[in-house]
Amino acid sequence: MDLAYYIKLPFAYLLNFLTEFTGSYGVALLLFALIVKLILLPISAKSKKSMLKMSRMTPKVKALEKKYANDKEKYQLEVNKLYKEEGVSTCSGCLWSFVPLLLLLPLYEVIREPITWLMGVHDQTVITAIKDFFTNEAGIVFTKDVYWQIEAMKHIPEYLPQLQQISPLVHSINATFLGIDLSSIPNWKIWTETLDWNHIGLFLLPLISGGFNWLSMWISQKTNNTVITDDKGEQDEAAAKAAQSNKLMNLMMPIMSIVFGFMWPAGMSLYWIAQAVLGIGQDYFLTTHYRKVYDAEDAIKQQKAAEEAALEAERERIRQERREANPDGIVENTSKKKLQQKQKAEKAAAEAAYLAKHAPAKEGKKPLSGDPERPFSRGRAYMADRYDKDQEEDNNKE
Repeated sequence: MDLAYYIKLPFAYLLNFLTEFTGSYGVALLLFALIVKLILLPISAKSKKSMLKMSRMTPKVKALEKKYANDKEKYQLEVNKLYKEEGVSTCSGCLWSFVPLLLLLPLYEVIREPITWLMGVHDQTVITAIKDFFTNEAGIVFTKDVYWQIEAMKHIPEYLPQLQQISPLVHSINATFLGIDLSSIPNWKIWTETLDWNHIGLFLLPLISGGFNWLSMWISQKTNNTVITDDKGEQDEAAAKAAQSNKLMNLMMPIMSIVFGFMWPAGMSLYWIAQAVLGIGQDYFLTTHYRKVYDAEDAIKQQKAAEEAALEAERERIRQERREANPDGIVENTSKKKLQQKQKAEKAAAEAAYLAKHAPAKEGKKPLSGDPERPFSRGRAYMADRYDKDQEEDNNKE
């Protein structure tokens, strides 16, 4: 047996147990959707947290976009750097969102082949014998060979004794839910069908599935935008509006659910509706949880912004007082060159004052050196007329 068998086996056991426990195939699908949501809750929480983080960074990303409007490469580098600093992966939110979609594939196989998976008839020879019985002995013509097991499920109660002779594992499954046969494939050409509740309900299920999927995505986007705040912790309406996703992306999942709803058994549409409704409740719960965390962060930002505003108000008050004290706005020139000139002039004035205080007067008090022309020459051997006396003595000797 291949890997796919072991992947689908848990789905088959769980859905079979729920069907036997509730006695209703439709209720079993609803409970199955609930259990899947609970199992995937940690993954959904991780995805939601990542998407909320990316939403909160929208104002910063828009600021970078404006700053590097003419340099796309630099803008991309700065955005990647911002995501790295915040610990956010650009693909993390989307990748985790695809996990529930991957679960649809094994569930689709289980729903498509109820005799194999829900009744446990895995012997291919026995499966072929059951199909031959319906085709040759019961004379039933299947519209689509790929869905023959689910089409045969509605005829099992009628031929149960003969089928149990082929395999005792074959048993009846009540596939009716609210008067709708979930084993049938909806026909979008509703005008070609008998307009009874069964066919009308089959036609409505894919449309309801698409509507709830669109509503789920719309609510998710709205709740994501509520956490977008600026650096002051205030709601940033402009950034929230800019964060709106492409409308085509918003319509992709609803359109897929409608298209596949008319291609697959109606049970898949019921499961998809349950997933969408539960997703809305889960989104509200997760957003409320993370919003408390982000509200605490915004409160800190708001307090810091209030403190900065108070400081700026005080600075403005001081500036206003200065303007009132000097209404003409005349201020002293404090350029570097003027300051240097002023310092030089003050230094010269100080030196002049010192000289004036300590230098001897021209008349009156005799200078220390004894020579008014050289007042600071204080050498003891200095004599102003020394050379004149030596010259006079030389002349007398001669």
